[in-house]
Amino acid sequence: MDTPLDAAALDAALEAVHRAGMPGLFAEVRDSDQVWRGAAGVADVATDRPVTADMRHRVGSITKTFTAAAVLQEVESGRIGLDTPIGRYLPELLAGERGEAITVRMLLNHTSGLAEYLPCAYPSLKAFPALADTGPESLDEHRFTRFDPVELIGMGAAAPAVGTPGGTPGVYSNTNYLLLVRLLERVTGTAAERCITRNVIERAGLRNTELPAGPHVDGPHSRLYEAWFGMIDPPRDYSVYDMSWVGPSASLVSTAADLNRFFGMLLAGEIVSPSSLAQMKRTVPVVSQEGRTIDYGLGLHPMEGPGQGAFWGHGGSVWGGGALAMTRADGKRQMSVAVNLQRWNRLDSSGRPQPHPIDDALAALYRLAMHG
Repeated sequence: MDTPLDAAALDAALEAVHRAGMPGLFAEVRDSDQVWRGAAGVADVATDRPVTADMRHRVGSITKTFTAAAVLQEVESGRIGLDTPIGRYLPELLAGERGEAITVRMLLNHTSGLAEYLPCAYPSLKAFPALADTGPESLDEHRFTRFDPVELIGMGAAAPAVGTPGGTPGVYSNTNYLLLVRLLERVTGTAAERCITRNVIERAGLRNTELPAGPHVDGPHSRLYEAWFGMIDPPRDYSVYDMSWVGPSASLVSTAADLNRFFGMLLAGEIVSPSSLAQMKRTVPVVSQEGRTIDYGLGLHPMEGPGQGAFWGHGGSVWGGGALAMTRADGKRQMSVAVNLQRWNRLDSSGRPQPHPIDDALAALYRLAMHG
């Protein structure tokens, strides 16, 4: 039986995350016809401008669900084969045995074995477990760099493989989704941003969601503060940033309300067909960028709840900003949360992120939002 939304408890849980050290955050929780929206903290630490629940926000890899939905639509049309080798579509990017071994499905669920290009594009950034040897200099150096996606894909393809095609656990990699972006462009003959906008964003009726062309976020939004594991102290604002380093794999701007609307429609079979949605829910173990093994489908990530069934959605992170959107399988209970600080954990002597009060406060907010 559903627990009615407790607005006072949700307000308190949101405020607890702010008191734990988060400059600002905002959220929307839905349960059938009930809707709660809340915000706590500031959007600008210099002026104390408050965050509001309707702000637009960079949502990072939540974009991957939108991109995956656009790919599945082309699978439905017959222009893409889910288990067709990517080399048959993009031989100039992935040729030979590798191009024949890696399928579209493997790109969608991160089992291609292709490495992440990010440490190559940002030389001072190291992936887990080498975080202790990292440095934030590249963030400033590349604030207005316009990356070529073909070059980024080449970096990932040239790096040592992180697995065999189709092998599990897979390893989460933005290289996979940049290839899917190029695939969309090849089969539709239009820019991936336009394809995703027309077939997913507009189809879902999302009025405050876009793949921006420039480094700025239009409309009311928060500054985004990056701490890079305590190496940027105080955290620095990266809300103005050229997002070509991830392109349509993680550059979406949206709102909490739009995210809930999108995932509600997706889980109801209104964005892709029920059979495509079933494919999206077929999960495999994947090692996340934080080094944790998670279950991952085709652009969807499940989260189990005690006695409540599976929630489906995605999380995302950019420099300074993070978001999480989850919808219960029956579509009735939904949560979208956005935060304006990232990588708040400091590192221990072995280079592992240490626990922080923000972690516990966010976990408590998620439990309350999703399960009451």
